[in-house]
Amino acid sequence: MARKKASGQPFNIMIVGQGGRLQYEAVLFVASLRSNSPNFQGRVIVVEPQDGPLWQKDPRMNAEIKEVLLDMGAEIAPFESKHFGQQYPYGNKIEGLSAMPAGEPFVFFDTDTLVMGDIESIPFDFDAPAASMKREGTWPEEELYWPGYTAIWKSLYDKFGLEFESTLDLSQPDEYWKRYMYFNAGWFFGADPAAFGARFLEYALAVRDDRPDELAIQSLDPWLDQVVLPLVIHSFGGGRPALELDGLDGDITCHYRLLPLFYARESDAAVAMMESVAAPNKIKKWLKNYDAFKRMIYQGRGQKVRALFDRSDMPPREKQIRNQIKSAGFWVR
Repeated sequence: MARKKASGQPFNIMIVGQGGRLQYEAVLFVASLRSNSPNFQGRVIVVEPQDGPLWQKDPRMNAEIKEVLLDMGAEIAPFESKHFGQQYPYGNKIEGLSAMPAGEPFVFFDTDTLVMGDIESIPFDFDAPAASMKREGTWPEEELYWPGYTAIWKSLYDKFGLEFESTLDLSQPDEYWKRYMYFNAGWFFGADPAAFGARFLEYALAVRDDRPDELAIQSLDPWLDQVVLPLVIHSFGGGRPALELDGLDGDITCHYRLLPLFYARESDAAVAMMESVAAPNKIKKWLKNYDAFKRMIYQGRGQKVRALFDRSDMPPREKQIRNQIKSAGFWVR
């Protein structure tokens, strides 16, 4: 399918930078963006949680990694963790929106994303926010005495006075998870990060602290952000991504999650791009400091994982892929 022409509207990119794995992923993300979308005109903003009472360990990136990011033209924007922190680090993508320039369109990406093409070729409609459909039916979980998908999802929309029926995909059977709007929070976008972030935070805290009765036996950890994200997107007039956005999780970006999963299931083109972006010494000298990158990319374990699977006949569930890699002794985080 020919891609619809991009709108040309300028936008900023947001990722979360944090000590540990995320800071190395941030380096790879920005390096891949600069390599494969060299004419990107927006700001690349790495929001960084600051040390405080909600963190057991200082979450900030190390100073040398920050310099690497700055040298590649990224900006570092600090924010304070007031509601989540160590207990729910996925909340960084919610609270971190407060560090973005208000009133300027934004696209959020998880750091474990590889940019493989021109990000500005994507025709974002920032007045119709959307998020990634690269997900499995992880929430809600079917339980013996649960009220069902419809009752659970409708209770959430009702809690915030949102209309529910138009969010249903009527091509899917009733009480099947794909009928209900559910996203992976690996990417999402909107017109104003201040407004989007404020509502995301409001809804997340309301669900966390006062959940509807229908959610009584459902776990919200680690699913809270993905439970609330459809509500936020719907409240701003958005929904499932249009076909014009299929370059995301396609030929423009790859949300690889963990490197063993990436090598197991992603395309030859994505693997070649990953290894090409990671090869220059100025990138390699940092990435090899993290065990997963060192073993999977630079010591060849990724190719051994790749040889375990037939990409045309993959196990249907991620858990099965993980177990097969672990059984072979190749799993690393």
